[in-house]
Amino acid sequence: MEPPSSRLLLLLLAALLLLLITRSTIHLFSPASAGNRRVDLLDCTRFSFWCSAKHRPSSSSTSPSSDSRGRGHSNAVPIHPLDPLTVREMNLARSLLLAQPPFSNAPSAVAFHSLSLAEPDKSAIEAWSNGGPFPSRRAAAVARFEGKPYGFEFDLDSGAVTALPVPASGYPTMNIDDMISSTVAPLGDAAFNRTVVARGVKLADLACLPLSLGWYGSAEEGRRLVKVQCYTAEGTANFYMRPIEGLTVLVDIDTKEVVEISDRGRDIPIPKAEGTDYRRGFEVEGGDGGHVVRWAGWEMHVRADARAGVVISQAKVRDPETGEWRGVLHRGFVSELFVPYMDPTEAWYFKTYMDAGEYGFGLQAMSLVPLNDCPRNAYYMDGVFAAADGRPFVRENMVCIYESYAGDIAWRHSESPITGLPIREARPKVTLVIRMAASVANYDYIIDWIFQTDGLIRAQVGLSGILMVRGTQYSHLNQFPADDDSYGTILSENVVGVIHDHFITFHLDLDIDGTNNSFVRVDLERQDTGRKESPRTSYLKATRRVARTEKEAQIKLSLYQPAEFHVINPSRTTRVGNPVGYKVVPAGTAASLLDPDDPPQRRGAFTNNQIWVTQFNKTEEWAGGLFVYQSKGDDTLAEWSERDRPIENRDIVLWYTMGFHHIPCQEDFPVMPTVSASFDLKPVNFFERNPILSAPPHFAKDLPVCTAAEQE
Repeated sequence: MEPPSSRLLLLLLAALLLLLITRSTIHLFSPASAGNRRVDLLDCTRFSFWCSAKHRPSSSSTSPSSDSRGRGHSNAVPIHPLDPLTVREMNLARSLLLAQPPFSNAPSAVAFHSLSLAEPDKSAIEAWSNGGPFPSRRAAAVARFEGKPYGFEFDLDSGAVTALPVPASGYPTMNIDDMISSTVAPLGDAAFNRTVVARGVKLADLACLPLSLGWYGSAEEGRRLVKVQCYTAEGTANFYMRPIEGLTVLVDIDTKEVVEISDRGRDIPIPKAEGTDYRRGFEVEGGDGGHVVRWAGWEMHVRADARAGVVISQAKVRDPETGEWRGVLHRGFVSELFVPYMDPTEAWYFKTYMDAGEYGFGLQAMSLVPLNDCPRNAYYMDGVFAAADGRPFVRENMVCIYESYAGDIAWRHSESPITGLPIREARPKVTLVIRMAASVANYDYIIDWIFQTDGLIRAQVGLSGILMVRGTQYSHLNQFPADDDSYGTILSENVVGVIHDHFITFHLDLDIDGTNNSFVRVDLERQDTGRKESPRTSYLKATRRVARTEKEAQIKLSLYQPAEFHVINPSRTTRVGNPVGYKVVPAGTAASLLDPDDPPQRRGAFTNNQIWVTQFNKTEEWAGGLFVYQSKGDDTLAEWSERDRPIENRDIVLWYTMGFHHIPCQEDFPVMPTVSASFDLKPVNFFERNPILSAPPHFAKDLPVCTAAEQE
């Protein structure tokens, strides 16, 4: 039997030691006693535009490093009924459990699988929030002893212990000890060590994971089992990219016995380490001229447009591997908005608006309000349009551009102590936002084009403003006759908010590494297996279908016919042979339910599908037609697509329609909160690896420090 390497043992010992000494470095304020204190959400201790002025202290304050509040967990007390258990409370709960028979006879043999807050009843929380007493603190625990699971609840104020029922089948969540010991167990098996070495992997470079095995029949019942699969960390911390394919070890978690070794991948090479490490690169460049924006590996042209609002052109992304500027989006803009109201009566039936073609989406764009529509760090761009007499006028501050960081995570990964690798890596999600807001009478539309450092482009639409309502003779719901259709919701006395839809169609001229592209539908379809092949009876298979003509690219989205929708350049592939491309990731997918022959729907036939792809034609920009006002619907995207022109390996345009059904509610009265939805243009095999690796992490000097502050 070959012993595990000394390096691996040292790593495992270090991991175990880390478990004993590691303490959280994120603290909440811990007062001396809970009482009825509250915690304010935010208090800025450094003057910075990232924090709102209302939270800035009036006098200088100490930095968090010199503030001792909450620095030690040992003295922490809960200040909210839903606060997690403190160290003191967890120790108390543990003592209460170990004092119970049969655990008191052999406390070292007890294995804890969970110990957490047992939340108080909602009524107790509500009473506390209204000035009542702090609810009693309770803890819940699941433990195993001599192979049997137990459940308990503890009243931490009185010390009362209540036994809880446990399921008749299944096992508790694995704890860290289970995971570590299971991954070490294969190293005690000579056959396992031999097969690893035979594949050219050093035992010292092994990184193994404990994988839960699910349930596939009675053969695996009666004992706790785990499947262990291994990788090589030679040359990279990202060992997940270097699997030892086909090698699976079945381990008994309790006895550490290697039950079975499956080795079916000896002919599969281990992927190389080059280009896989993620440990450790943002640079913001100034605009080149009045409308060219460069930011963090992106370059695009931005302009205001009287009809479309804002147009994004020539969006390119810099390849982090080669430094090459690569084309993504030649031009993108809102082509049309269709807003039909669902009241067929004389005063309402015609309210089926085409906001871009009838009113001019850009003409309705108002000046943005600094600090409210856009943050302090925004750069503003004006719109210059022609008045009725042909003279130019300026819409000041029509577009704002700013870098945004909201505390979101672009990517992260931390290694569990079971791997022996002390790695904690994360990248902040920092984005560039290009925003405009159009006030088309009562409704306000907020259009954001959002660019991410991982190559993704997000188009987001926010609906806000004020409802269009109709008057009614009724002041209460119970006054409406049973057969009376109100066409909406009564919002206040004599006010009904009428049901309506919003459809926003985007024109997306994607030029992925050049003008000649193809549209590919990738369908996910269930495949059935025979029992002799696998314990599984089914799996999903991706099938690629290239659309040859425009009709083949008319897409109605369906939850039960899942698919991805790619625009690829068939003439350019990645190192491993995949065609480079971007995919549209749908969202905001409400579909029109109107009769196709209803006159408004004939005009708005471009909403009959959520996705269309057409051959590029310079005259085909506006989904509702060039002339929309009082049009009959004979010059729309739907008509163009019926020509069924070839689109394979051609210059093509993808059209995407977002949809919202709006049934008004009282919270929409008298003004509406903003409701948003978005869709993504996401790289798919466009890069050789994840470009987020070129973005650096944040450090303490990069951001202000905003901490919680006590409020009486």
